[in-house]
Amino acid sequence: MKWFQKKKMEAGKVDFQNLPRLIGIIMDGNGRWAQRRGLPRTAGHAQGAENFRSIVYYCRDIGLEYLTVYAFSTENWKRPQNEVSTIMSLLEKYLYEAIDTMERDHIRMVFFGDPAPLSPKLKKLMEETDEITDRFEGFQVNVCLNYGGRDEILRAAKKSAEAYAAGDENAITEEAFSNRMWSKGIPDPELIIRPGGEKRVSNFLLWQGAYAEYYFTDTLWPDFKPADLAEAIGWYQHRDRRFGGV
Repeated sequence: MKWFQKKKMEAGKVDFQNLPRLIGIIMDGNGRWAQRRGLPRTAGHAQGAENFRSIVYYCRDIGLEYLTVYAFSTENWKRPQNEVSTIMSLLEKYLYEAIDTMERDHIRMVFFGDPAPLSPKLKKLMEETDEITDRFEGFQVNVCLNYGGRDEILRAAKKSAEAYAAGDENAITEEAFSNRMWSKGIPDPELIIRPGGEKRVSNFLLWQGAYAEYYFTDTLWPDFKPADLAEAIGWYQHRDRRFGGV
C-alpha cells in the first residue's frame, strides 16, 4: 500500500480523488533551517533541494496534474554571491539527474522566467529538459527560475500593447493577456503554500494566484514533508471557494 493511500485511510480528511489541479509552493526557509543548526546557509539550500525531490515524487504519486515551485526570484540576485552560486550549482545537479530520469519517472518539467542572465550550461540543461518534456504527457513540474510576478505582468503588457498597436483589437483581453504569460496553457493555482513562517506572496504568480487559497505554515521548507503537504491539501478541501459570489 502506498504511503498516501495509508495516510488517507488513517486521517480521513484528504480526498485524493478531488485534488486541486495545480499547487504552487514558495520554498522558503532554507537559510534559517541551516542557521538554527549552526550550518552555513548553503547547507540549507542543499537540504531544500533534496526535499524538493521527495515532494515532486509525492505529488506525482497522488495524481496531481501540476506543481509550480518558486526556485529563484528576480530579486534573489541580491543575495551573497556564494549563496547564489550554490543555488545555481544545485539546479545544475538536479537537471543533470532529471535528464536521465524524468522520462522513466514520467515527470515533465517546464521553466517560468527569463533565462537570459543564467549560465550557458544551465540554459543548455533547461533546453534538454524541454525537449524531453515534449515527448510525453503526465504530471508536470513548473520551476520558476529568475522569475518575478511583476516582471511577468510587464512583459505580457508590452506584448499586448504591441499587438494592439499592430491592429489586433482583441489583444487586450483577460484571455489574451493570460496567453502572454510564462504560464500560457497551464491552469491557475488553486492552492499556494508558503512554508517558513512568512505571510506574504513575494512576487509569486501575482496574476495567476488571484483566486488561489493561500496556506501558510511555520514549518521550514527542508522540514516540509509529504504529510505536511497532505495537511495543506486537506485544509484546502474544506475551504468554501466562492470566487466573489455568495
